[in-house]
Formats: sequence, C-alpha cells, structure tokens
Amino acid sequence: MKRIIECVPNFSEGRDLEKIAQITGVIESVAGVRLLNVDPGKATNRTVVTFVGEPDAVIEAAFQAIRKAGELIDMSTHSGEHPRMGATDVCPLIPISGISMEETAAYAQQLAKRVGEELKLPVYLYEEAQPIPARKNLSIIRAGEYEGFFKKILQPEWKPDFGPAVMDAKRGATVIGARDFLIAYNVNLNTTSTRRANAVAFDVREAGRVKRENGQVVKDVHGQPVNIPGSLKSVKAIGWFIEEYGIAQISMNLTNIRVTPLHIAFDEVCERARNRGLRVTGSELVGLVPLQALTEAGKYFLRKQNRSVGVSEKTLIDMAVRSMGLDELTPFKPEERVIEYLLQDPAEQKLIRQSLSRFSEETASESPAPGGGSISAYVGTLGISLATMVANLSAHKKGWDERWEEFSDWAEKGEGLRKQLLLLVDADTRAFDSIMAAFGLPKSTDAEKNLRTQAIQTATKLAMEVPLQVMRLCLQSMDVIEAMANNGNPNSVSDAGVGALCARAAVLGAFMNVRINAAGCTDATFVRRVLEEGSQMEKEAVINEERIRKVVDQQIDKL
Repeated sequence: MKRIIECVPNFSEGRDLEKIAQITGVIESVAGVRLLNVDPGKATNRTVVTFVGEPDAVIEAAFQAIRKAGELIDMSTHSGEHPRMGATDVCPLIPISGISMEETAAYAQQLAKRVGEELKLPVYLYEEAQPIPARKNLSIIRAGEYEGFFKKILQPEWKPDFGPAVMDAKRGATVIGARDFLIAYNVNLNTTSTRRANAVAFDVREAGRVKRENGQVVKDVHGQPVNIPGSLKSVKAIGWFIEEYGIAQISMNLTNIRVTPLHIAFDEVCERARNRGLRVTGSELVGLVPLQALTEAGKYFLRKQNRSVGVSEKTLIDMAVRSMGLDELTPFKPEERVIEYLLQDPAEQKLIRQSLSRFSEETASESPAPGGGSISAYVGTLGISLATMVANLSAHKKGWDERWEEFSDWAEKGEGLRKQLLLLVDADTRAFDSIMAAFGLPKSTDAEKNLRTQAIQTATKLAMEVPLQVMRLCLQSMDVIEAMANNGNPNSVSDAGVGALCARAAVLGAFMNVRINAAGCTDATFVRRVLEEGSQMEKEAVINEERIRKVVDQQIDKL
C-alpha cells in the first residue's frame, strides 16, 4: 500500500484569483502530488486548498506553497471574517493510507523546522505534532490573531517552536500540525445577526460558554471562570455574518466525525436555532468530505422517514444533500467534493463506467478481455441487484410498514454485495492483463527468466483468486435472494427467481475461470486448496438455486 497523506493549507487570500492560482501552481509543479480541491471564500478572504501524495512530495509542495504565499500576501492589509494569523494561516497534514498518525506528525515537524529555518518564519506546531499539551489547540494558539501576535510572540510561553520569535509584519506566523480528518462545515441561518448566530454556536460547541449570573462571570473556588459545556463533542464553532450571501452562519470544525458526525451536528444546530427563534435554511461544506460522512448522513435521514437504507451510494448522497441543504448557496458536486471520488483511478473502473451497449461491444470484439470472468462477475452483480430491489420494494409495500427495518437490513446487505461484485468486473480483466504483461517480460538471462517465471505465477494466482472471490460473494448473495423469495413482496417473486439464476450462473462461470487458470499454476498446494473450495461452492450454488426456484414456482402458482 502506498503511503498517502493529505495536506489542507489555509491561505489568507480568497479574492484575488491570480494570487491563488500562483500558489496552487507551485503545488502542482511538484511531481507526485495531486491537487484535489481549491475553495476560495470572498467573505472570509481565505482559500482552503487540498492536495495528496506520498509524504516527501507533499512536504515539498507544502513548503513551496508557504514560500509563495509569503511572497504574494500582505497580512498588514488583510481583512476577513475568519480568524487568522498568517499568510499561510494553518497547514495540517492528515494520514490517508499506509501511514500512521505518529509518522505523519514527524513529517509535520520536519516541514515546520524547514519553514522556520529556511524562510525565517515563526512556526507553531499543533494537534498531534505538538508535544506540549497546552499548545495543541489551534484556537488557543491563534488567539489574538495577526494584530495581537506582535506582543504575544514576545511572551516566553508563546515563543515559536521554530523560526524567529519576532512577528513578520508581511507574512505573519503560521501553524503546522498533524490531525485526523476535519470537516469544515457552515450552517446557514435565517438571520443577519452575528450575536444570535454566536449564541447558537456557544450552545453546540464543546467549549461552550462562560457561566454568568446577573451579567457577572461565575467563578469556582479557585477563582477560575465556570464553563457551561456545549452539546457537541469534538466540535468548534463560532457565528459570523457572510456579506456575500447576506446571512449569518454557524461556522463549525468537526474535529472527530466518529464522535460527532456531520448529520448529528446539523440536526443539533437546527434544534438549538429553533429554541432561539431562528431557522436553519441550509448548509455548506468547505473543502472536501469523506464519502462515509455523506452516506451515513443519507442513511440517518432515510431512517428518520422509516425508509430502506439499502440503496445506492448516489441515492444516499442525494438524500444527504437535500436533507442538509448542502446546495443552498452553491451547487454541490460530489465528484468534486468527495475525497474518495477524487482519488479514484479511472483505469481501475474502465469497464463498469461504460454504457451497457459499449460493454457488450467490447466483450464481443476480437480482444480476449473482458471475458468469461468479468461477465460472471457482472451477472452476479445483476443477480444481487434484483434481490436488493425486491427488498427495497418490500420495505415500502403498503400494509407492511412495521417491517420496513427488516427489509432495509436485507437491502443494505445486498447493496454491499452488489458494490463488491461490481468492482470485480474490472478486477478480473486486470488480472488477465497482468498475466499477459508477465509473459511479455524479457527472458534473455537466467535472472530475467526467474523474474519472469515468478511474475507469471503471481499473476496466475491472482487470476484464480478474483473469480474465486466472485464465487464467494455470489454464494452469499443467495442468502438475500432466498430471503426475498420466501418473505419479500409476492408481486416481485419472479425477480428473486431471476436473481437466483444469475447467481448460479455466476458461480459456475467463475469456477470455469478458476479451473482454466489453475492449469498454468505450478503451486500444487495452492491449486488443490482453490479447486476444493471452488468445487464445494459450485455444488452449494446449484442446490441453493434449485431450492429457491421451487419457492418461486410455488409463489407464482398461488397468484
């Protein structure tokens, strides 16, 4: 697995698109880095940039962007709604895959040291990169903002972690750290009052508000202000007015979406706003969002309506967007905002992105791939799709309202199997291509011959494992299919029957591919294990299909 980290620097410029382009240009100039998103805000005068790559490339790109931002942005003339202290206000690194938080924090410290030493810029570490607990929190570090830092930086307790202990009038100071994935999320209100928006923000943010009685701050026995915690853990929030849209917003950072998911934050703000005579009109995401945050939100709102959650990813995202009004201010395009979609390699989904017509044309062409393995995977996909359809129809059947959750669970299981099988359509063709590529390797020397033989055997095993996984998943799908034949909407029982026929065909077809590739595998132990497992699954699929078909025939005869 590649080591991938994400970098989300926030630059104190959201209005001059030419300057923003120059900053993102130096990021894109670094080999091995992929720019995912650029999100400028006029009212905040701030741009959130997102890019990913392997650690060394990301660190280099971040350094060059911080250098360029310092050249282009003059903090002495900057104004905007968002708290800020420097041209590159904050630069977090986030582990995405193949790398731990500890390793990511070490890279953040490496970047901070280089920025401090080479650019002579005051740098503070935060979150997981900061070893001093009292200096981990970004809002505490940034308190006083740019204007107040000329004095703050001179205090011994606020000496920068790297760089000079003198505030740079033009570039300000910057904060670099490592953290979990953070969602920047704004909720729109039907008011223009910043004070009222702040009241709601204090209601929900974890830090809450200072307790007051008769206008006076209440203190504890130690003389410290007593705090009233907010209702949402791992949430930072403030209220502000956005002149661009003429509305006030609750601006939130969800710092741990496992603790407080997006949809819970939205619903809680709705409730607290209503208690204060306000109404939420919509919301907006700043930067990118993990796919799971939207699909879980979609499921949450569907469950509130007693509707099945076993629907497609697209349907779940559409439900999340509509329910939270994510497109109220600007269009919400998942393909541009969901991080997993931006990281997808189109080459890995070449077949399933095609139209049905084009797929059949390519299958019928003189090329040997896609072949029976890919078709088996796709037939299996169609089989579980039919069963999932029956489950969803049953969840909405008139008179079966009390059973919606039962069928929703089956539909969700079916949808999970459908997604896995669909990906195997392309995986089977890639496995075949890997065999062809291995046969094309040079074989002039003994060393080259050995490498070629090893590559052929590795690819051959993969070409057996992929259809074997198709068989496993299709056999699992028969549980859903049989449940729908027995208990689903009687008017759709024939669909369950066709699903069973598809699953059987997929299992038998995939096993043919396992067997034909086994002929080229020299690992006798591996071949024996795979053929034994495949033979057993083939027998089970035939028995299951016959049993399901009898149920279907009996149900049809009753109609």
